[in-house]
Amino acid sequence: MLSRTIAVVLALGIALPAAAQGIPKAQSPEEVGFVATRLKRLSDRIEEGVKNNELPGAVVLIVRNGKIAMFDAFGYRDKETKAPMKTDTIFRIASMTKPFTSVAAMILVEEGKLTLADPVSKYIPAFADTKVSTRNKNPDGTVELGLEPQFRPMTIQDLMRHTSGLTYGLAGSNPVKQSYIDMKVMDPGQTNAQMVEKLSKLALLYQPGTHWEYSMSTDVLGRVIEVASGMPLDKFIEERITKPLRLGDTGFDVSPDKKDRGAHPQKEGPKNEVPAIPDVTLKTTWKSGGGGMVSTAADYARFLQMFANGGQLDGARIISRKTIDLMTSDHLPPDIKMGDDMWRFEALEPSARMGQGFGLGFAVRNEQGRNPLPGSPNDYYWGGAWGTYFWHDPREHMHVVFMMQSRTARLPYRYLMRDLVYQALIGN
Repeated sequence: MLSRTIAVVLALGIALPAAAQGIPKAQSPEEVGFVATRLKRLSDRIEEGVKNNELPGAVVLIVRNGKIAMFDAFGYRDKETKAPMKTDTIFRIASMTKPFTSVAAMILVEEGKLTLADPVSKYIPAFADTKVSTRNKNPDGTVELGLEPQFRPMTIQDLMRHTSGLTYGLAGSNPVKQSYIDMKVMDPGQTNAQMVEKLSKLALLYQPGTHWEYSMSTDVLGRVIEVASGMPLDKFIEERITKPLRLGDTGFDVSPDKKDRGAHPQKEGPKNEVPAIPDVTLKTTWKSGGGGMVSTAADYARFLQMFANGGQLDGARIISRKTIDLMTSDHLPPDIKMGDDMWRFEALEPSARMGQGFGLGFAVRNEQGRNPLPGSPNDYYWGGAWGTYFWHDPREHMHVVFMMQSRTARLPYRYLMRDLVYQALIGN
């Protein structure tokens, strides 16, 4: 009866708990190299954080050797209503959308519809004429702003590794970043075509290929995918990634009947305000390839298991093993410079001084040392502005998903997760 029920559920594409989604649970943490008493340090620290109002709640999922070592929920899904956090809670994952969009692009590369060396203007002609901002310092100390042509066109690879010259909008003295706000380039009511039309008219912050500047590059990549595939971005990701992998709670929104599973932030920051994190059921015209998706810890772990398996899971081949090798390699050239504001990433900055680089959709670790956080060479990771975080350590056959909705706690808890997961990993 049980096997027949599972077969029906899978046929209908209904989401199952992680342990029934092809990721079995280990009999004990020790079976996969962890010490249960040491993992409790992680649980205790998150519970302490909830008690001290550092975060409303969280879900932690640790997979090693293809088995779940830890899958627990902490605190509140909605602190205001005292609704407890559950392991199937749905989160806005913000920039953890980027790996999905990057995989979508690589599917098209494998089909010959796209190459990393292609200029972006091949798919979005307006970018051929986009100019680059210049800042020349006069002898009297004043700064003269100007424009110059691109020395070389931005490429698809530039979009995927954030060396395109694009940036994110930020109010302040930088006229390029301010122009993004003035032009409303992240308007939820626009289409991806309208978004790139706006961006193509604004100056680039840097010459393509010269600086790592975290940016709307992956949003532009989303539009490239639409042009190259002839499909809307959300439909392409659904048909080619989430549906084959049976990620039933992953998309750009979920149906209204799942509203009560959505995570809510709490008041935080210097003004004690609730961050404006969109509800997981909110449908918008703009499908942001850089930050628009929702997911659960179980779904995201399944997505990472596909990477761990060399591009396939449960008979569904998404991309090839060699494509994953390419994506998870450092694509930043040795003479790359960090953008002026990129120091804000602290230990997560993909710079040589931090022992890190950037692949096709996420940061990668190159060195065992230099970085203050534990890990292994060739591990890769990324997080979202709303607090979510993941990393995959191929050397240790382990991937970790941390889900919460908080802006102020995101960096401290990414550091804590690294420290407290690795200190509990004792066996091979």
